[in-house]
Amino acid sequence: HTALCQLRAWLDGGLPMMTMAVNLSAVQFGQPGLPDLVGRLLQQTGVPPEGLELELTEAVAMKDPETAAQKMQELSQRGIRLSIDDFGTGYSSLSYLKRFHINQLKIDQSFVRDIGSDADDQAIATAIVQLAHSLGLSTIAEGVETAEQLACLRYRGCDEIQGYYFSRPLPPAQFEQFVRARMGAPVQA
Repeated sequence: HTALCQLRAWLDGGLPMMTMAVNLSAVQFGQPGLPDLVGRLLQQTGVPPEGLELELTEAVAMKDPETAAQKMQELSQRGIRLSIDDFGTGYSSLSYLKRFHINQLKIDQSFVRDIGSDADDQAIATAIVQLAHSLGLSTIAEGVETAEQLACLRYRGCDEIQGYYFSRPLPPAQFEQFVRARMGAPVQA
């Protein structure tokens, strides 16, 4: 609710449409009626569904994959974006991955940290990007801190990045200033 209210305030203040990513814990994802709750919160705040992306770890999704797939389908049908966080660090089943109604795989920072020098990290990042793209999904890499990491991920076709390379986490007012200062400038990623 807090995240959606903040996004609504930024939109009302003239910032462009953005996607607010919210991590869901296992307890939150396990709540009965989660799709209805999220739908009500979107309606109350006036945020369009495509403005929200819910992030689930592999562990949460794979705890009860049948139930997870059903909830993901219900959320996706409402237009809410879904991503699998920390992809490649758990024990995911590719057969379930194809059944989950997700939009994005998030490359864990453990594969990004040494991507410029570690052939295994390079291979894993490449495999995640290729897998995602072959399934019609996008990718985002977390923990990008250097130009070298960014270049390696771009070379592999990663769609988006997040990390200290662009900015450390910011409180809402400073984030708004950050976005306003870059409005109209080309986005790197």
